[in-house]
Amino acid sequence: MSERIFELRTYVTNPGKLAALHRRFREHTLGLFERHGMEVVGFFTPTEGPDAERTLIYLLAFPDRATADQAWQNFRTDPDWIKAKDESEVDGPLMERIESQFLDPTDYSPVR
Repeated sequence: MSERIFELRTYVTNPGKLAALHRRFREHTLGLFERHGMEVVGFFTPTEGPDAERTLIYLLAFPDRATADQAWQNFRTDPDWIKAKDESEVDGPLMERIESQFLDPTDYSPVR
């Protein structure tokens, strides 16, 4: 059993909305993640693929799934998140789709 679990999240924005998503992460989301104990491992943008120009991928780490679920619940109901999301979407939704996958590192993974 690993010491942590990881969550891989892939966000595909609506056309022309990736810059607004980056801005929301820089100005609001990262601080809220920290507030709610959500450990960011890294953020990435694809270098190729059909949706590369509108995709953001990131990896979070949690001690266990229950902690992840509680952190997300707290994040989603945080008034500061609700305000930031609403303000960032005055010209329409940023997201076309969001995919989330929880990962358990192998016993030989350097990231545990």
